[in-house]
Amino acid sequence: MALWGGRFRDPVERSAWQLNASLSFDQRLAEQDVRGSQAWANALTRIGLLTPEENDQIQTALRAILEEFQQGRFQFQPSDEDIHTAVERRLTERIGETAGKLHTGRSRNDQVATDFRLWVLAAIERVSNVLRDVQAVLVERAERDGTLVLPGYTHLQRAQPILLSHWWLAHFWPLQRDRERLLDLRKRTALLPLGSGALAGAPFPIDRQALAAELGFEAPCANSIDGVSDRDFAAEFLFCASLIGLHLSRLCESLVIFTSAEFGFFTLADAYSTGSSLMPQKKNPDLFELGRAKAGKLVGLLTGWLTTLKGLPSTYDKDLQEDKPPVFAAYDTLMELLPALGGALATLQVNQEKLAAALDPALFATDLADYLVEKGVPFRQAHEWVGRAVRVAEELGLSLDRLPLEAYRAITPLFEPDLYAVFDSLRSVSRRRAEGGTAPEAVQRQLERAKALLTAEL
Repeated sequence: MALWGGRFRDPVERSAWQLNASLSFDQRLAEQDVRGSQAWANALTRIGLLTPEENDQIQTALRAILEEFQQGRFQFQPSDEDIHTAVERRLTERIGETAGKLHTGRSRNDQVATDFRLWVLAAIERVSNVLRDVQAVLVERAERDGTLVLPGYTHLQRAQPILLSHWWLAHFWPLQRDRERLLDLRKRTALLPLGSGALAGAPFPIDRQALAAELGFEAPCANSIDGVSDRDFAAEFLFCASLIGLHLSRLCESLVIFTSAEFGFFTLADAYSTGSSLMPQKKNPDLFELGRAKAGKLVGLLTGWLTTLKGLPSTYDKDLQEDKPPVFAAYDTLMELLPALGGALATLQVNQEKLAAALDPALFATDLADYLVEKGVPFRQAHEWVGRAVRVAEELGLSLDRLPLEAYRAITPLFEPDLYAVFDSLRSVSRRRAEGGTAPEAVQRQLERAKALLTAEL
């Protein structure tokens, strides 16, 4: 039986009922709905609208209903419009008309907003934990891959040598910001709507501070109208999920490239690869490609929800029922994607000979310019002279480390025989020891910071 049918003469038409009902997705709020109802019953008891005996009866029945949900024994009925209807219907079956007292002063508007906030608070913690697991894999990779050197890229063109460990950590820090951003959302989510009623507030002297404390909220919402209509926290959760997806997508794109035969820097473990139904030789990085695709899905969920919100008048509108599907979908996507990516990253094999072969002497052109700078040449002039050396080497079909000293000295006599020492990858990376640089000691300091953040309370 619907919770609102008294003023209606005719039953709701079937297709309209199906469109209006939300049980298909909001049943995920079952535990939160029971918890909120338990706290509300206690609040009603504190002001004398429920007797202690009635509260005991309600609490006992709600605990039993929660157990039914947890054990998968709860039986939904065709008349259950949403999770709130289902719980109240089952409560009535267990204890009779006393169940009807529980909704005193409460609306489904503040009830669902409370349930959803409770769910999002738990989701934030779970996503943060699996995100930290991926960060831990990146730290472990940085430690394991030590002082291996690979080409760094800008514009997908070889640029300068960097440590592989530095490259791994370059993906740690965006995920750290994502985790901090996600956890910062807790304080804006932990505001209690319950006690706001439909829009105007409760007509009884409910102690909303005590209610907030019992449910684990930081405080009640300040305004009852805003309390039932605010879905900023849902939009922000989707934004956080979208940025996580974006950062993972960038990592996935690099790994699709670096595991290709053209690069060959990494080899995927069989357990995280797929094959071709036609071509027996194929070993495809489908998992990383799906990581890119999921980012598009997450951005789409955010965009869709923002578009839904943009034109709503104040207080509760049924459009807000559509808040849960995108948030649930974003959560499910991350909880599916993150563990799989973590496993794939942990099992990648590094092909050291491919890394070494990719260290083209042209990568050290900036080191050549720095060599001249150390002799007192202004950098712009040094840049010009090394550019000439690059051009001469190309014209002669030689690499920079094979260009004869005479050719260098024809550009400037400041080039001396010791210039060839710059063509050493470890020397090159070791010179960049300023904080945040790719030198081994700088990366070690970065590693220590990263490991400390993984164990810190945020």
